[in-house]
Amino acid sequence: MYSSTSLLRLQSPYLICGFPGAGYVGKIAIDHLIQELNAKRLVDIYSSSFPPQIVIKTDGVAELMRNTIFYTKAGATSSGNDMLLVTGDSQPGSPESEYVLAEQILDIAAEFNTKKVFTLAASVTGVFVDKPHIFGTATDADIVKTFDKQNILTMDNGTVAGMNGLIIGIAKLRGMQGTCLLGETSGYVVDAKASKSILETLLSILRITVDMTNLEKKAKDTEMLIKTIEQQMAGRTFEGQQPGIPAKPANTGYIS
Repeated sequence: MYSSTSLLRLQSPYLICGFPGAGYVGKIAIDHLIQELNAKRLVDIYSSSFPPQIVIKTDGVAELMRNTIFYTKAGATSSGNDMLLVTGDSQPGSPESEYVLAEQILDIAAEFNTKKVFTLAASVTGVFVDKPHIFGTATDADIVKTFDKQNILTMDNGTVAGMNGLIIGIAKLRGMQGTCLLGETSGYVVDAKASKSILETLLSILRITVDMTNLEKKAKDTEMLIKTIEQQMAGRTFEGQQPGIPAKPANTGYIS
């Protein structure tokens, strides 16, 4: 459900999306940004295409699954741009509903004359890494040319599945510039370590600063979890058993 935004004034805000996907890489990053910028809720979007279940919040209250758009004014940051920040409990369950949701979000962004769209996603490799790489693709060649300066590895093949890819593709058709940043993740754990890396890259592009303390703590928790898994794998291998996670998995080409 959506009501008019005519009473709200934003100046060509960036649209930044972190839909839940592999490792929750993008969602964790965008949720942290929303919290640290004290972003305000603009609108909740409900859909019958979301999984038929409720989400129980930390205070015990149950709610239907939804996507939410938040906003923040430039005065809350060191940047000259306002922002629309999109997060959610789930991505839609069918291609048709993904297109509908993407169009709805972009309709709202268009009301504020949004020109640039960013999505934060995951590049699934199937292996654990000490320092996650950040991969990128964009709908404009001039944006791609800036990737090297930001230590972003340019993607030159493959696909970006789901809302994180779809929304910048549709944005291009609407005359908006789209950039998708993908954090390297194994795909086996909720990966706050990759989230931290991808958010740091985004903040560098936007030239803003936020407190990363809470996300750094979550990233350390991820590191501890990975070490535990690796130790268990080593123990199983030593006992002659097949490890639960392959050391060199096949390249699935799956990106989300």
